[in-house]
Amino acid sequence: MKKLVSLMLLFAIVGLASLSFTSVASAEEVKMVGVITKIEIAGKDAKTATATLKDNKTGNLVVITVNDDLTLDKFKDHRIVEGDEIRCKYETENGKNISKLFRKTAGC
Repeated sequence: MKKLVSLMLLFAIVGLASLSFTSVASAEEVKMVGVITKIEIAGKDAKTATATLKDNKTGNLVVITVNDDLTLDKFKDHRIVEGDEIRCKYETENGKNISKLFRKTAGC
């Protein structure tokens, strides 16, 4: 009987722990739609850029760091420019908002 109770307790602890880790991971990813107010690329061969977006819901300015090559190429080729409406997902890591998805709302 003790074995059954301890086994049930173990499953309950593992279940609660997995639920708590799942909620923390999903809480950090933020989705937003906003208009680009500023794009800063360090140089022609830069591997990172920052884009400042004005959130459509709150009106707040959000600075997002972009690292993926596809989006950086779109910045350099001027396919994404200031004034474009963007749909993005980002995670906050070490105080920086790191882009996970960055694309025009109309498609690009």
